[in-house]
Amino acid sequence: MKIALGQINPTVGDLSGNIARMVDFSRQASDAAADLIVFPELSLTGYPPRDLVEKPSFLVGSEDALRRFADETRHLPIAIVTGYVGQSQSPTGKHAANRAAVLEAGEILFRQTKSLLPTYDVFDEARYFVPGEKPGLFSFRGRRIALAICEDSWNDKQFWDRRLYPIDPIEQMAQMGADLLVSINASPYSMGKRELRRDMFATAARHYGFPIVMVNQTGGNDQLVFDGSSFAMNANGDPIAAGRSFAEDLIYVDVRTGVGDMHADLPDECEAVFEALVMGVRDYLSKCGFQRVLIGLSGGIDSSLTAAVAVEAAGRENVIGIGMPGPYSSDHSIADARALAESLGIRFELIPITPAYDRLCESLAPVFRGFKPDVTEENLQARLRGATLMALSNKFGAMVLTTGNKSELAVGYCTLYGDMCGGLAVISDVPKTLVYSLSRVANRRFPNAIPENVFTKPPSAELRPDQKDSDSLPPYDVLDAILRAYVEEMMAPREIAENLNLPLDLVAGIARKVDLNEYKRQQAAPGLKVTTKAFGIGRRFPIAQRYREP
Repeated sequence: MKIALGQINPTVGDLSGNIARMVDFSRQASDAAADLIVFPELSLTGYPPRDLVEKPSFLVGSEDALRRFADETRHLPIAIVTGYVGQSQSPTGKHAANRAAVLEAGEILFRQTKSLLPTYDVFDEARYFVPGEKPGLFSFRGRRIALAICEDSWNDKQFWDRRLYPIDPIEQMAQMGADLLVSINASPYSMGKRELRRDMFATAARHYGFPIVMVNQTGGNDQLVFDGSSFAMNANGDPIAAGRSFAEDLIYVDVRTGVGDMHADLPDECEAVFEALVMGVRDYLSKCGFQRVLIGLSGGIDSSLTAAVAVEAAGRENVIGIGMPGPYSSDHSIADARALAESLGIRFELIPITPAYDRLCESLAPVFRGFKPDVTEENLQARLRGATLMALSNKFGAMVLTTGNKSELAVGYCTLYGDMCGGLAVISDVPKTLVYSLSRVANRRFPNAIPENVFTKPPSAELRPDQKDSDSLPPYDVLDAILRAYVEEMMAPREIAENLNLPLDLVAGIARKVDLNEYKRQQAAPGLKVTTKAFGIGRRFPIAQRYREP
């Protein structure tokens, strides 16, 4: 049996557009004599649809779209597996169900309801869907196929030390006599996730003794980036087909002979993160109806990386860099920003903020009489830059991309309504140490576009004379290790201090900064998720709270 994996990039809510994409892929697969084409989880509606699911019209539209898709592929000699939001027939519980359907010759042959509804990290499916009570099998071309919807495949006791659910749908379907697993997924990317998926499914293949076909969504939807990286493996867990990462793809595999397409999938994780950011920016712009972007270029590493990502995502003709020197800006900052813009081939404008800053300080002087200069004057500079960028955004119809990294956002080394102004926080889930590595990737793609001086000079916000980040923060390799343990691994400060051999007061101070700056992060622009725990959609801490780590 020849199976096609339709790795598509759906847009949430674009029912007609998603159908058209799947019809096109189905035609291609039919022309290639495939027996079955498999599309990702909720491929009709896009994932995640979030509160759209609570609209009755959306539920009706999804069911209608399924029937329309079946009708538009009626003439094709191929069966189709697709995901959609279905209306629940249960007399209790939610009105919607996360479902898969098998279509052939214009008919809906089989439906499967997702049993395991994740409610951790970025997932909130129990908020919307009623779970399936018991999975079934469908027979096709002499095979008894287990059809799983994403999380239903992620509860194997052979793989996980602690399972999240008491039931295992794959085990249930194996006991029913399944001899092939088809898993449709909308599994977001994070570093290491692609390897984790392959290891988990390989464990299941070896344990149950049947081949596995896994198709995953690709593309960016809001803060989530989906890498695709679809694959098939034989009963020994050996890969027999693989799709590309961060791109649409159509992959063929014959599960009888164990032969399939093997497409490149970016084995280097740093290259993969760069590609994830590019895709996230590209899709956020296109799916929100924007073409051009604005970036404040400070001559630092963060804005340089953001600009390189933007050029690859939107094209150099659609990127505008704005230099905004202030009273404490160094000559090299302006020179490095200009050199970057020239190397990338983007438009560059220089708009000094010093005249406006001097005038504002003069206006505030009578009210500030008796107070010494402090962080207030620093924040004024950042906010003048934010106001400048937003004015240009309004005038040009271009989205502002913010340039703050995860390390800064974690400890509040950023200014509300200043450098946090913008429509998308491109590197808000990228720790500072990773920023440097990704900037080397950028310089391979745009040879030496980021000046070497940007890599070697001490990081500085340049908001007061001779300011350096190290005045307020430990070295970034130390800071990032603490943040990874505290934010991503939920470790307590004392445990972190012991594990990293660091002073407890240093670690506790950083943890305190993280906790105190939650109010800033909840006002930040949406950011692209690339680590296991990002600020924003996947981290839900209260702002007004008094819990302190012992």
